[in-house]
Amino acid sequence: QVQLVESGGGLVQAGGSLRLSCAASGRTFSSYAMGWFRQAPGKEREFVAAISWSGGVTYATDSVKGRFTISRDNAKNTVYLQMNSLTPEDTAEYFCTAGIMHYTGTYRPDYWGQGTQVTVSS
Repeated sequence: QVQLVESGGGLVQAGGSLRLSCAASGRTFSSYAMGWFRQAPGKEREFVAAISWSGGVTYATDSVKGRFTISRDNAKNTVYLQMNSLTPEDTAEYFCTAGIMHYTGTYRPDYWGQGTQVTVSS
C-alpha cells in the first residue's frame, strides 16, 4: 500500500513558479515510478510528467517541456514538480501518482493522492 499527499499548490501570477511536493508513505516507495497528472475544470485529466524509480528517466508532456521538471528524493520518500514560467493554462488540480513505468515509456499510475490546486492568474 502506498499513500500520497501533495503540497505546494497555491495562487501565483503568470510567469511565476511553484514547486509541488508529494510525500509518500508505505512500503517500497523507491520501487515505484512516480508521475504527476492534472485536471482543470471542464477538461480531461492529462498526464504531466513521470520519473522512473531510480530517477534516471523522465518524461513530460509537450505542453510543459522546458518549463516543468520532475525529480525525486527517495531518501525523503518525496517526488517534486518544479513549475516555471506558469501560465493561466496551467491552472488545474495536480495529482501525484505512483505506478509502473515500462521500457516503452508508458506510465501506469496505480496509486493517487488527493490533489493540490494550482491557480495561475494573468
